[in-house]
Amino acid sequence: MENGKTIRIYLTDGSVAGIRHAEIINWTGQAISCPRNHLSTLADWVESTRPGVYFLFGINEENGLPTVYIGETENVYERLKQHIKNEEYFWQEVIFFTNKDENLTKAHIKYLESRLVDMAKIAGRYIVINANTPTCSTLPRSDIAAMEAFIRNQLVLLGAMGHRFLEPLTDIAVKPETIKNTTKNNQDNDLFYIHTKNAKAFATAQRTDEGMVILANSKALLVDGSSLSNKNKEIRDNLIEQGQLHLNSDYYVFTKDVLSASPSQAAAVVLGYSVNGREIWVNQNNQSLKTLEEESIKNGLA
Repeated sequence: MENGKTIRIYLTDGSVAGIRHAEIINWTGQAISCPRNHLSTLADWVESTRPGVYFLFGINEENGLPTVYIGETENVYERLKQHIKNEEYFWQEVIFFTNKDENLTKAHIKYLESRLVDMAKIAGRYIVINANTPTCSTLPRSDIAAMEAFIRNQLVLLGAMGHRFLEPLTDIAVKPETIKNTTKNNQDNDLFYIHTKNAKAFATAQRTDEGMVILANSKALLVDGSSLSNKNKEIRDNLIEQGQLHLNSDYYVFTKDVLSASPSQAAAVVLGYSVNGREIWVNQNNQSLKTLEEESIKNGLA
């Protein structure tokens, strides 16, 4: 069994909207989250004067999508002041990581920056406004292992602070071509399919802790039905506008993985009309989500 972790988050003013200091017990790293309008307060934090990596979070004004800039610096607070002076208005929150024992060197943080930018782009959850992936430092093998462990802990704290942008939506490296078959790639208990009369397997999704992830290469029907809710119509329209649903002859194709809040929302986005997602999504054995959930509860596994 994987070892658990204990996280401690200190709210400096008793509010989750203010400055937060987060740490994992028995780890020398630390994270600090600060709203843009509280930035001057960091002048009193010695943690902000150390070398580290930082993330500037905001919303893209044109498409409303979450946006991040990833950087490294030998003095976090001084670098953040430069971002303010440069009139970079897109970001409203910064989270930065430094080390309590001051053992992060310039080479270490350059390595972290390069890896983190690459991970964020691959995950594809946020718009990454770094123009290029920075060059990765050459480190001794033991230091690389230490920095990879540092990154794993960063993922934990970033998730606890509301940002999972470094984590891929699914753990499926090779996306099924939405053809239901018996290959090893598709033998996954969390893979589900939607069928239509004109296609043996129309869409494929993976059930995750966050919801239903419609996998890239899945298809979607063209026409919105009268039963489609305004919210789900807006989701479909936004996916089309953002190029995540691409017109291909007589259907749309998902160009990337798309997270839906529920099985019914995922089904509505695929089909263009409202439907009970727990009944229409089925696994390799033609068992619906509803059937599997009922069996799980019956067997005391839920």
